[in-house]
This record gives sequence, structure tokens and C-alpha cells, in this order.
Amino acid sequence: MESIQAIKQRFGIIGNDPKLNRALEKAIQVAPTDISVLVTGESGVGKESIPKIIHQLSHRKHGKYIAVNCGAIPEGTIDSELFGHEKGAFTGATQTRSGYFEVADGGTIFLDEVGELPLTTQVRLLRVLENGEFIKVGSSKVQKTNVRIVAATNVNMFEAIKKEKFREDLYYRLSTIEINLPPLRERQEDIHLLFRKFASDFALKYKMPTIKLNEDAIQILLKHRWNGNIRQLRNVAEQISVLEQNRTISAATLRTYLPNSSTNLPAVVSSAKAESDFSNEREILYKVLFDMKSDLNDLKKLTMELMKNGNGNDVRKDNEHLIQKIYGNAENDSYEDTYQNLEVLPATSEEDTYEPVEDVSQDKYHFAEEIEEEETLSLQDKELELIKKSLERHNGKRKLAAAELGISERTLYRKIKQYDL
Repeated sequence: MESIQAIKQRFGIIGNDPKLNRALEKAIQVAPTDISVLVTGESGVGKESIPKIIHQLSHRKHGKYIAVNCGAIPEGTIDSELFGHEKGAFTGATQTRSGYFEVADGGTIFLDEVGELPLTTQVRLLRVLENGEFIKVGSSKVQKTNVRIVAATNVNMFEAIKKEKFREDLYYRLSTIEINLPPLRERQEDIHLLFRKFASDFALKYKMPTIKLNEDAIQILLKHRWNGNIRQLRNVAEQISVLEQNRTISAATLRTYLPNSSTNLPAVVSSAKAESDFSNEREILYKVLFDMKSDLNDLKKLTMELMKNGNGNDVRKDNEHLIQKIYGNAENDSYEDTYQNLEVLPATSEEDTYEPVEDVSQDKYHFAEEIEEEETLSLQDKELELIKKSLERHNGKRKLAAAELGISERTLYRKIKQYDL
């Protein structure tokens, strides 16, 4: 068994942090077995190094090693990518294709960002982990594969399980052995060491002298939070190597390459609290919208009364409670202004009656009543009416009716049962 130091040299891993050493030790110990491994840690901590170590130290090292970024593959095609498909399985499937699990038979598959997998794909993956079986998209033939699965994620898996975005049984299948890589801010002694390594690499790459940090700059480097971890540190080292003429970097110069939130302080707002705040704001917004709808309906009622009576004074007396509800207390100036505003319509005498347009309706208030009747219709009534009309138009053919309504045939069937059509 190779030592941790030998593994670091072989795979280019920099650092002596105890948590990092423990993660490498676990990777070395689990490599000879076929146990599934889940690598956890924040984005940019170097999780991709662990599956490479496990593969190279295992009996599968002569087999294929395939790394798959699950978050980068569209949901509609990920099943085809992982498990393959038959010719004609879907639009564009012009020929049979082998998936990664078939190609990597006898080797190792690294599923990066496994927390982004759709739930349907998680079911297929669970079957592979349980008995090594999978079925191509568009096929009914069960195939066998012998692959070692190493997965990685920066998602809080317990939160994802709680929100039903990740299957609990799949999590426990994947995490037989869990290896956690610490964030860079918890590896204080390694930060400057990594920076010097990156600075040396970029000096060779761009054929220029190596940059160095003075003491003040080193302190700034160590205090920074490094939310992007090793990836962010590497980018900063590259930017400074290319852009700075003076190869000795001061604290003031280094600060210009770091975000404003540079101190390594703990977060004071939890994600649960943020989610709770958002939920409260949403409830308040709903209440405001419902109140606005109620006021709008009351305003419509006042408008109807004005259209019928044509006299602002009569409307004011009969509907004073509505006016107070919409515009506030009658003691306010704005309320008195409302009285005046209600009288902008010309008052009509008994002789001056409203004459409807001929051939429109015998009832001079027919139009107003139509508006009131339309407002009383619920969404459920509208939906029922549209479904009935569409089914009648297509002589009861659900497929054509569903296409016209813009819903799936299964949804239409459920609606028909719901409304007992």
C-alpha cells in the first residue's frame, strides 16, 4: 500500500492538513475493494482527485475510467447518456448507442454532482447499485454491468432528502464510505503553500519571474474566506502572475484581486432562516394581492351602481361602507375628495333616463349584469366548460381534445374522472 506522501506526489496534491490526510488515507484503504464511495465537500476543493486515486489503486486500474458531470447533462438526455438507447427510442435516435455503464464495464465511473440527478434517473442508478442491472432507453432487455461507482456532490444531501430532491435509499447505497474534503479556509497552513505552487507553475507557463507575497499580503491571504476554495485561489494566482509588473505583491495589491467579503468569518444567516424569511414574504404578498382583488371587486360594484343610478349622492348614501373600505375613514381629506370624485358623473333627473342602444338588449342594464355574471364564474367552472366544449367538438376523442386544450391526455383523463363527465 502506497504512503500518503507518495500519493500526494503522484497525483499532485499539495497540503499537510490533518483532515486532508485523513481523506486520502480513507481513499487508499477503500481502493482495493468494490465498495461505493461518496465524496463530499464544497465546490472547488478538489473532489475529482479522490476517484482517480481510488481507480488507480484498485484492481480495475486497467479498465476504463469515465467521469460524468451529472449537472451538465440535460434532464431529457441523461438516461440515454448513462444507460444508452435503442434505435428509434426517441426523436433523433437514429442508431443504437451504448451508455457509460455499458462502456465502463469492468472499470470505474465517477458521477460528479450526483445530487443534480433527476429522480427518474436516481431509480435507474439504484438498480445498478443493487444488482448491476440496467435497461437501455427504448428497450425491454435487461443488461448486466460490473462497474465501481464513485460519486461526488457539494449539495447537503440530508437537506436534499428532506426536500424530496434525492432518494434516501440511493444516498445510503452511494455513501457506504463517505470521504469529506475540508474547505480551504479550514486548511490555514496549506493556503500559502498552494499559492506558492500555483505562482511557480504560472511563472513557467508564461515564462516570467515568480510572484512573491510580502508578510502583510500573506496575512490577507490567510484571512480571506475563499468561498471558491482551491479553484478561486488558483485563479487569483494566475491573474496576479499575468497582470502585475512588480513581482513582489503587497497587501494593497492583493486586496484588489479579492472580493469585498474577504474576511474569514462564519455566516450568521442560516439557509433555513433565509427560506423561512422568503416564505413569510410570500405569505404577505399573497395577502396584499387578495386585498387588492377584494378592493377591485368593491370598486366594480360602485361603478355598476353609478352606471345604473347615475347620481353620485345616492350612490354615496347607499354604499358608504364600501367607500370607507376602499378609500379609508370619512374624516380624512382623501375621503372627502372621494365624495367629490364620485360626482364627476352628471346627475340625471327623473325625466332624463338612460336609453339603451337599439338591438343590443331589451334590458338597459343587460351589459352590467353580464359583467357581474362573468365575475361570478370560478376557474373550476371555466375549466369544466372548456373541457366539455372541446370533447363535444372532437366527438369525445380525448387525444384531440387534450391537444387543443394544451394538456396531456393523461391529465385530461384525470379531469374527466374528477368532473364525472
